Amino acid sequence: MLAWILVGGRLTLTPALKALRRPQLVIAADGGARHAAALGVWVDAWVGDFDSSDGVYLDAPREVHPAAKDSTDAELATELALRRGATELGFIGAFGGRFDHAFALALGAWRLSAQGTPSWLYSGDEAGYPLLPGRVLSLELRAGQTFSVLAASDLTGLSLRGARWAVRELDVPLGSGWTLSNEAVGGKLEAELETGVALLTVLEGEVSALPPTLQLP
Repeated sequence: MLAWILVGGRLTLTPALKALRRPQLVIAADGGARHAAALGVWVDAWVGDFDSSDGVYLDAPREVHPAAKDSTDAELATELALRRGATELGFIGAFGGRFDHAFALALGAWRLSAQGTPSWLYSGDEAGYPLLPGRVLSLELRAGQTFSVLAASDLTGLSLRGARWAVRELDVPLGSGWTLSNEAVGGKLEAELETGVALLTVLEGEVSALPPTLQLP
């Protein structure tokens, strides 16, 4: 079951966003509730300490938490979605806003995916997909579309097919700029990795309207 977690970053209404596969469950994390009207979705639950939702009015059941807590509002929303049976998570409004929250969302999506719950980040003009060791990440991109592989650890054995600058079994150091601002040749882009923690991001608005297919090699 696909669940959307609405979070408080940027949301750009691109054609790709409007064509995004619709969820069976929507959980708003505090100020992320402001995206519900633009997305045209019914929110099943509104979660958080409500310190960033001033001026937002939403007819949805609230789950109120204290400001002094050990989890972010997005983490609380994620836990609720999983309890309600979500098997795939899309974090909508994930980019922009506070960097610390966006960074935590990216690493959290990687951890969730590695644990067996495919998770991805989306803001309409930008998308992010965890790149997991031993799996193939496959995306349909248009020719010239910009993408990057962000190395959140040392990477070994990175391979990219369907890219202007294709690589085969490349080792990439933590934080390297080697794999930033690549371009798709059009059609299927495939990325795989032997070891490491990485996120593949896609730019330029017309990002793929569907989340990627994760396949065992």
